[in-house]
Amino acid sequence: MITILTRFKWQLRAIFALTCLCTFTFASARLDFAAVTLIQLSTDPYTNSSSQHQTEVEPDVFSYGSTLVSAFQVGRFPVRSGGSDNIGWATSTNYGLSWTHGFLPGITIYAGGKFARVSSPSVAYDARYKVWLIGSQAFYPLLIGGGSAQVVSRSTDGLNWDKPVIVTDLGRKLVLDKNWITCDNSVISPYYGNCYDEFDSHRQGDLILMNTSTDGGKTWKGALTTANRGTGIGGQPLVQPNGTVIVPITTLLAPIDETGGPSIPNIYHNNVLVFSSTNGGASWGNTSVIQYIFARKVAGGLRANPITSAAIDGSGKIYIVWPDCRFESKCKADDLVMTTSTNGLTWSSVKRIPIDGIGSGVDHFIPTLGVDTSTSGNTAHLGILYYYYPVASCFPTTCQLDVGYVSSTDGGLTFTHSVQLAGPMKLAWLPRSEEGLMLGDYMGVAFSAGQAHPIFIVASPPVGGVACTSPGAICHEAAFTMSEGL
Repeated sequence: MITILTRFKWQLRAIFALTCLCTFTFASARLDFAAVTLIQLSTDPYTNSSSQHQTEVEPDVFSYGSTLVSAFQVGRFPVRSGGSDNIGWATSTNYGLSWTHGFLPGITIYAGGKFARVSSPSVAYDARYKVWLIGSQAFYPLLIGGGSAQVVSRSTDGLNWDKPVIVTDLGRKLVLDKNWITCDNSVISPYYGNCYDEFDSHRQGDLILMNTSTDGGKTWKGALTTANRGTGIGGQPLVQPNGTVIVPITTLLAPIDETGGPSIPNIYHNNVLVFSSTNGGASWGNTSVIQYIFARKVAGGLRANPITSAAIDGSGKIYIVWPDCRFESKCKADDLVMTTSTNGLTWSSVKRIPIDGIGSGVDHFIPTLGVDTSTSGNTAHLGILYYYYPVASCFPTTCQLDVGYVSSTDGGLTFTHSVQLAGPMKLAWLPRSEEGLMLGDYMGVAFSAGQAHPIFIVASPPVGGVACTSPGAICHEAAFTMSEGL
């Protein structure tokens, strides 16, 4: 275990405008810079030649009481289905004022385990059994046939972690993807203390699988499909106060080539699906389409799959956010949009979140939604973390990558001005993956004591090379948060 509280008040204001409070006008939209300091949560300690080092990607975070626990990939592999050397964690036990970090034991060969790589970390807390859980996907070495297993690491304090529990192991021929874990923390629920783990079987066409634990993650029942053997990716189980579990998820389809000139990009036409369980995960209903995603392919070769991010407020109202270009002429940029439901059956019409003006040319992607569960309804506090390009139509050498944040204190009826948390970053500073340059498919936002705590990835210029992927270069990409809540 290592304690780290590295604070960066960047001197190069062209890279990170974090030391002043000012306003910036672009395309008739107002953007505020955050007058706070970045905290680097962790550093990649691994040195194996098969990974891209000084790289951390894809963070999640969850809060309960005064404790926040984050998890992220460390030492990203560039090929062979991706994954990383290990899962790192960073924990605060004092509402985000200070952080301690380390790396999970017993998963990969780099930490005393049997697996070659690990990916897709997600964090939950089981209030009944008073245990923290980090779920992830662990990959067997290719020399013994490959394949992967779903694993969960447990901790009673968020600081000391046990070796992983196997949730599901479908054999060496199958690869699991996009784990997400949550627990039923409602004392009025008949299934109080149940935990639910969602993932998909990639080589079975993204077949949706759900697994349930009733003992704080010590043991898990066999993985179940939905009633119609639905397929999807990036599902996030959400538990209502009465114990009903509702899972928004996305079908991830290849972009359709909308020819007609260079101004028309490739467009994703994905489905937003929902399925549920009313019996504590003993069975799962059919998937049903509730909305559609119309999203442009992000420029510059960046990995930015248009999938949903979902969260729930204290009353059980569900919020789903995703990138979408339906409000923009010829889909020239992606906005962020939202739909909501109180029962998982009927959903509001798609609403555009007014971060920038229509026609501004700003491209928004990889959104992550957090909701303060101590609030609800028309006073629900929402926080949305996202990446963006100020100019959507850019090239790998010209794209400027920024981190933004926007919030609402009235359940999404209105939103604040956007806040720039970091950037601009160059795409050459990012590690590569089989699907493009890598930040991850999600970030993390958790509320503690009424304040939002975002966890996001920031890259700076590599040492020894123009690009992070150039021979001999040392990348600088890590998980960061703010010195105070938003």
